[in-house]
Amino acid sequence: MNGSEAILELLADAGVKYLFGNPGTTELPLSDALVDHPRIKYILGLQEVPVVGIAEGYAQASRSPGVVNLHISCGLGNGMGMLYNAYRAGTPLIVTAGQQDRRLKFQEPILWSDMVSVAKPWTKWAIEVERAADLPNAIRRAVQTALMPPTGPVFLSIPVDVQREIAEFDLTPPQPINPQVRPPAAELQRAAEMLCAAKNPGILVGSRVVEADGVAELVELAEALGAPVISESGTTHGRLSFPCTHPLSAPGLPLWAPEIEDRLSEFDVLFVAGTDVFRLYVYFEPARALPKHTRLIHLDQNYWELGKNYPTEVALAGDPKVGLAELAQLVRDRQSDEQQIVVRERTARRSEVHQQLRNDLQTTITSQLDQRPLTSAVIMHSLARALPPNVAVIEEAVTTTNTHLERLGAIADPTGYFGHRGWALGWGLGCSIGVKLAWPDRPVLAVLGEGASLYGIQGLWTAARYRIPVTFVICNNAQYQILKIGAQGMELPQAQAGRFEGMDIAGPEVDMVALARSLGVQAERVTEPDELTDKVRASLAGDVPRLFDVPIDRQTPGRLGY
Repeated sequence: MNGSEAILELLADAGVKYLFGNPGTTELPLSDALVDHPRIKYILGLQEVPVVGIAEGYAQASRSPGVVNLHISCGLGNGMGMLYNAYRAGTPLIVTAGQQDRRLKFQEPILWSDMVSVAKPWTKWAIEVERAADLPNAIRRAVQTALMPPTGPVFLSIPVDVQREIAEFDLTPPQPINPQVRPPAAELQRAAEMLCAAKNPGILVGSRVVEADGVAELVELAEALGAPVISESGTTHGRLSFPCTHPLSAPGLPLWAPEIEDRLSEFDVLFVAGTDVFRLYVYFEPARALPKHTRLIHLDQNYWELGKNYPTEVALAGDPKVGLAELAQLVRDRQSDEQQIVVRERTARRSEVHQQLRNDLQTTITSQLDQRPLTSAVIMHSLARALPPNVAVIEEAVTTTNTHLERLGAIADPTGYFGHRGWALGWGLGCSIGVKLAWPDRPVLAVLGEGASLYGIQGLWTAARYRIPVTFVICNNAQYQILKIGAQGMELPQAQAGRFEGMDIAGPEVDMVALARSLGVQAERVTEPDELTDKVRASLAGDVPRLFDVPIDRQTPGRLGY
């Protein structure tokens, strides 16, 4: 067989079902080998932003490699923003691109470039395969590197002649490696002692817990401590690792360091699992986000994050699922009868506070029901009423969603939430398509800003072409509102006066309905909350992609908080 056929056989034996791509001349041998391939289906995207976004959504949902084939140089360049997202999220992607024939390399032909150097900063491993004989090792290494914690993308540049070369290949498939490394016993004991002795412990949790299948173990630890669980939310967003319906589920972190420090100041001990401490968005004084008096315990399989930005009293290097299970048991074993009484009282107090916050949000929503255009809170309330228990929600509309769906308890299954971690725009629309391919039996809702969706709007064509039934809701305020909020937070003089340059998507305003229809997706504008609930509910039960454009309040809040 030739090199392209060998690549596909190795990927198929590794469990790969889809190859996502936008082809060019340097990818033609691989495209040819894909014709009528019995095990791998090619999913075409019209531009590299949605292509890589779709692959990332598939990889995040399936926890298996998302495989992408891009065109040489310019194709890779178009996809770099989404590669950055995957790098920041730790998504196991295998990104490939064709390279010019090696016999032309010295001449520096059209489109030839050093793609490895371009991709290297945002990948775990990047290489150009110079010999066809090395293809099997390259594919095996790529799969294993992408999947081993900390997970992340890899890049392979494959010359045209290597793709076409006929040879005998060792097709031994990649072998799965169990990544569940147990944190050191002595450190787990120290962490349990600190948590049991804490007067007011808190828990900060990130995406790597749910990605390690550690949600149940985290619930066990939170209940053992009676501690509130705060999602990473504003600082990096990401996945949901604790049930938002649980009484100990607290509102997520705000975006800015001063507010984060204020929010965390009540805790004498903060237990952090599976997230960065902290990945901030904009510099504000005071810049310290962690209160000086708060002692830190950090459990993570990404060892680089342990003690990176703040001194960590106990660093637990290991798998979150394994570490949480053992730590929860150690805490329960150490607690006295008196401490267990304190935990029950603490749980009751926290539950009451959290329920009151939910009641307050509901009161706010009720007071805004008659406003037109709809407010962000009312839109999220309308969507919450439409969501079935097994829904998957992909969010790229930070200033609109504002964690309202979580605070309303609308996401019953925490595995079904995907938030933006890299913040390169255009991710959400493609990601939702990939999630649906990974989970064909779960309804998928994408909640998007109109500005973000326009970076990857071509993905709608892919949804229509392959009849992938995602429901897209565009929260349309015709502006880059997060930039206005940031400018006002920085106290820039023109922003303080409400004047902005280059931040409005108006004059003309983009007709999202007509644009979606031109790409083959049924679309309509919705302006009423009950109508939105009914139409989204029906769409989620349907078998075709649909888009709803919802105009929303265009006033700019001073700062975004949770």
